[in-house]
Amino acid sequence: MNRKAKIAIGIGLVVVVGSAAGMSIRAGRKNATEVRIEPVKKIDLVASVTASGWVRPHRKVDVQSDVMGRITALLVKEGDYVHKGQVLLRIDPTQNEAQVSRAQAAVSQALAQAAQSKSAQIQAQRAFDRAKEIAAKDPNLMSQQQIEDAETQARAQAELLHAAEYGVAQARANLQQAEDQLSKTIIRASMDGVITRLKVEEGETAIVGMMNNPGSLLLTISDLSNMEAVIKVDETDVPQIKLGDSASVAIDAFPRATFTGKVTEISHSAVISPENTSQTGAQQQAVDFEVVVTLDHPPNTLRPDLSATADVVTASRKAVIGIPIIALTVRERGNVKALPTETPEAKQAAEKAVADKSKDEEGVFVVRKGKAHFVPVTVGIAGREQFEVLKGLAVGDSVIAGPYEAIRGLEEGKVVRAMAAPKKGTDAKKAEAT
Repeated sequence: MNRKAKIAIGIGLVVVVGSAAGMSIRAGRKNATEVRIEPVKKIDLVASVTASGWVRPHRKVDVQSDVMGRITALLVKEGDYVHKGQVLLRIDPTQNEAQVSRAQAAVSQALAQAAQSKSAQIQAQRAFDRAKEIAAKDPNLMSQQQIEDAETQARAQAELLHAAEYGVAQARANLQQAEDQLSKTIIRASMDGVITRLKVEEGETAIVGMMNNPGSLLLTISDLSNMEAVIKVDETDVPQIKLGDSASVAIDAFPRATFTGKVTEISHSAVISPENTSQTGAQQQAVDFEVVVTLDHPPNTLRPDLSATADVVTASRKAVIGIPIIALTVRERGNVKALPTETPEAKQAAEKAVADKSKDEEGVFVVRKGKAHFVPVTVGIAGREQFEVLKGLAVGDSVIAGPYEAIRGLEEGKVVRAMAAPKKGTDAKKAEAT
């Protein structure tokens, strides 16, 4: 075989081997799973709890009436600023003035009766004293029976005097009560604040205020200089929140403003007790707890009952290793296989398997030489989109961060390739739309 023939054969072998290698690579690429790959890097991470609620003043007073009657004068309107002690409205005092007059007459009558009893007591005591003096001079002039009768009469008159004095005290107490009721026909402000709710008009009848009776509410005074957001937090998030945690509050009525504040109160019982729900037979509801966020420097235009959403910062980390939340998955320890399809049967099997958590471990899939490898990790706090990684990864590692179904189908050593970036222009818009 000459030299030219050898060269031709060598070139043919190279072409065949190259073609076979190319076909193998193309086949591998064809079978590879398309995934989104992101590098591991250090980030600043903030963990927060988001909940919705409403705005209310820290201090407010619901004004109700202690007497019943027609409102003869309404001296304020909704939105007015009032000072403590200022007269807000007047209730017809006619009946109460009559009660005061009757009580005053009763006091005068009791005093007259007490004066009569005093005179009778003095007279009886003098008679008893004379009987004792006569008997002392001559026992034959006054019998023992007469002395005892005089003594009994003196004691009886003394007790009648005491009863008359008690009657005077009772009459005066009744007068004081009548005067107190009369004074309550003038309703005054118990604090400085703004009239944020006015439920009555002049000429209407004010009824006696009773608990859980909305018809007895006359008006509400609120201190708008100290406002707070009351949010309902799910029971699973409450343990993360502490007094003093900072928060940002978004109020629907102020879409371009964000308010800051601090957690000043965390309720110790649920908004709706599960015990009450079970007793009434109602359907079990979510267990929420009220958390109060006091706002910093609330504007004068802020009003009670506005809808609000608060983000309470529960923890923050600087320059920590972070991964996308979607990248974290769970696999059976020592047996990294694809997760089953999310059918009802598979979900039931997964729920049963959750009971034995010792067999599972959390981790991520990292890409090494074009293949996916499962790496167990220990995570810390969770931000909106990322987890803090305490152990298992280093800066520069490449983790698989989606899509969700692709991560569920990954196994140890499975070939993967990066998803193509969306094209600019029309193709990018279509990709965003999907």
